[in-house]
Amino acid sequence: MTATSVEKKVNGSPVTSPEPRFDPVALAEAEAIRTRAAAEADAARIKADGEAKAAEKLAAEKAEAQRLENEKQALANERAALRFQREQAEQRAKIAEADRKREETERARERARREDQEQQQAETKQAAAVENAGKRWRNVALAFYALCAAVALPVQMAAFYDPNAEYLLIAPVFIEVIALVALVGAAAAVTAGRPHWHYRLVAWAGALTAASINIVHGLAEYDAATAFGTALASIAGPGMWDLHEHGRIRKRDGKLSWRQRRAAKKAAKAEAKRQKAEEKRLAAEREAAAEAAEEERQQLAADREEQFPDVWPEAVKIAAAVGSTVDDDAVWVRAYRNIKGCDPGESIESITSRRTAEKRVQAALTGTPVNTLSKTTNAQRASHLPPSENGRVYKPPTRAGRRTRGDSPRFADIARKQAAIAAKNATEKDPT
Repeated sequence: MTATSVEKKVNGSPVTSPEPRFDPVALAEAEAIRTRAAAEADAARIKADGEAKAAEKLAAEKAEAQRLENEKQALANERAALRFQREQAEQRAKIAEADRKREETERARERARREDQEQQQAETKQAAAVENAGKRWRNVALAFYALCAAVALPVQMAAFYDPNAEYLLIAPVFIEVIALVALVGAAAAVTAGRPHWHYRLVAWAGALTAASINIVHGLAEYDAATAFGTALASIAGPGMWDLHEHGRIRKRDGKLSWRQRRAAKKAAKAEAKRQKAEEKRLAAEREAAAEAAEEERQQLAADREEQFPDVWPEAVKIAAAVGSTVDDDAVWVRAYRNIKGCDPGESIESITSRRTAEKRVQAALTGTPVNTLSKTTNAQRASHLPPSENGRVYKPPTRAGRRTRGDSPRFADIARKQAAIAAKNATEKDPT
């Protein structure tokens, strides 16, 4: 810069000053400095604005994440409260049900006890009634036996009467006593469970002997009524007592009466008829079920042939090869897998649709776009680690552009086993 004269007025009088001079290089440097300073200021401002916006965005994201976490926690707390209330209600219901069952059991036990007591009392009364009836029947039979002996003895004693041998009068009494003693022995044998037929045979022999004497002497000395009446008395007394013992024998041996045998035979015929009808009904049901199964089998085969025209020929080939039928499930599953590559009921379209729907559900639950989920799901992971939710990115070492043995820390044996198990489970869950 050089000075030149410049005229100015000072206090009304002109003053001459040297004229200023400008250096172009200096001006250019000054302009460059100003431009650089302005650029640096703008860069600093832009950086500060970016950092502020990033911090604001980070703070907003943290706040949103905290809000979502709070909402999740509140929802979890609400679910836990509802679950606790439900568990309490279920526990109270279980306690009430247990109390009700216990009360029902106690009532049933008390009812069974009362019924058992009533049954025992009824059985006791019945046994006492039977015993009293048996005793009364026995006493009446003995009394009737004595009465018959009193009626039959006079004619027998008249038959044995001899003024020169009065001792023969003991013979009719002896005959009646033989029958009585034999019947008492039969009663003892029945009570002890021993054979009794010979006692009864001796008793009937004595009774028939007395009846024969009464008939012969009565017809000879008296009339027919006296003869047959006293003979009947000789037989009726031992016969009535033998009827008493016959009932005891049947009761001891558990033999059924004629009415009981007839009722049992009738019940057996009814049961046989019912069983025959039941067998006939079951046979008809089995036949109907077989026909229905055959119709279902044919309909299933027709549906498979119509719905899967590409799989049906393969099933026919496999059935012919293994000697089975096309409707065999094993044959159809094998043919379906050969053609479709999956089990029956699955297809490429259904698997794709299901996986897409699962991704959409996951996106709706997490608020993440479906594309982001797809990228996260398909992101490359470290080759020596199992898949994880964080989606670890594969970052190979820079040494020669590839991984080499020993370039990363070696896992412990238990960690490597656990990682292998986790990788296997993850592969089974997500084959893609």
